[in-house]
Amino acid sequence: MLELKNISYSVFERNSEKTILNDISCTFDDKSITAITGHNGSGKSTLTKIIMGIIKPTKGKIYFNGIDITDMPINERAKLGINYAFQQPITFRGITIKELIDIASNTENSVSNACNYLSKVGICAKDYIYRDFDKTLSGGEQKRIELALTLAKKGECIIFDEPEAGIDLWSFDKLSDIFDSNKMYIIVSHQERLLKRADKIMVLEKGNLVSYDEAEKVLAELNKIKCRKNIGGIDEIR
Repeated sequence: MLELKNISYSVFERNSEKTILNDISCTFDDKSITAITGHNGSGKSTLTKIIMGIIKPTKGKIYFNGIDITDMPINERAKLGINYAFQQPITFRGITIKELIDIASNTENSVSNACNYLSKVGICAKDYIYRDFDKTLSGGEQKRIELALTLAKKGECIIFDEPEAGIDLWSFDKLSDIFDSNKMYIIVSHQERLLKRADKIMVLEKGNLVSYDEAEKVLAELNKIKCRKNIGGIDEIR
């Protein structure tokens, strides 16, 4: 279980303090999918980066399986089983995708096993397995490979920051199928198809936690809000 207690985060801009997250307290259950949504600038990505240790909270505590990880560096959190897929993947010149999968999984994979990770994210594995993971790949290709690398990592908690970004429609339809029921997934997303796949949905607004409940209940409330604004459904919450 992952627990956040009174998490706040502020930055100083032009000699004044700006609050990005304000007193967030919640728990993420084992073997569950939690989607974090809200308007742009609501603090979604900041919250996940705090969980991973990329950003340190101004206030509050973070516990993972009962261990206080608030001051723990990224590599130590990864050893405990917390992994993160960036919205914009980091490329590596001179390293093949097969080598990266081996590094991610901390084992020497057979070609067949390595290809399975790529197939899960809608990639024809034989065309990519021995390619370098560099800027010759399109943005969508980089994103899908980043997702495959994250899936290859051994861990209990996987964080995805807008996994749909840069993904073509065919691959997007496959995307919701990669989340199994054996891990804790935390997914930042605006897309209804991913929100419907979640067990719970968290809604942030201007750094505040305004809703956190079963997905069906939160989606119903979001639809009511959209209807009142004469916008219609929730294909995209921004």
